[in-house]
Amino acid sequence: MFLKIKDLKKSFGTGENRIEVLQGINLEIEKGKICVLLGPSGSGKSTLLNIIGGIDYSDSGMVMIGSEPLKDMNEKTLSLYRRNHLGYVFQSYNLIPNLTVKENIEVGAYLSGHPLDMDELLEVLGLTKHKDKLPAQLSGGQQQRTAIGRAIVKNPDILLCDEPTGALDYKTSKEILSLIESVNQKYGNTVIIVTHNDAIRLMADQVVKLRDGQIRKCYMNEAKVSAKELDW
Repeated sequence: MFLKIKDLKKSFGTGENRIEVLQGINLEIEKGKICVLLGPSGSGKSTLLNIIGGIDYSDSGMVMIGSEPLKDMNEKTLSLYRRNHLGYVFQSYNLIPNLTVKENIEVGAYLSGHPLDMDELLEVLGLTKHKDKLPAQLSGGQQQRTAIGRAIVKNPDILLCDEPTGALDYKTSKEILSLIESVNQKYGNTVIIVTHNDAIRLMADQVVKLRDGQIRKCYMNEAKVSAKELDW
């Protein structure tokens, strides 16, 4: 199994203010699959994503990617792990305002020893005609495409997407989900999407439903549909 999570626990605060955000999560995700983490606000899905991404630490338990357990990594090793294996896509685009589309994506390429071909990726992203524009000259959807490009250009093993369509309208959201689907099919990256949008689960290979820091349901999607067929 490519990604294995065992007995993961995480809390915030102390004493009477202590909140258990993750209460013993056990989960396995196969390489190259799309996994959707679904749940309401406060269910622990973003915290789980951040721990998988090495952004946050668990109180106990283990995350293992391939044969590498995160708990055994020091800060330098963890930094290299993030750099070499992970790509991040957030609800906010976090683009560098004075760099062009191509230059923003190249920032990700510099972090990799085996980046994807830039011209090919720009074509996949639908950004070839916009590659010399600055972020302020782009629509929200084009900015999110650029952010996905920056994350995927280094060809990460895992693409972590935290509410990637949260700031977008319906049509643009479906375009971004179709793009994430295309990236998964073309490059074989494992994709983990955090969302509160129940419809997005239909495009996933694996669906994990969280509530109150626990997995309430986890199943493989037998009737997977393409992102362009989603409706909500």
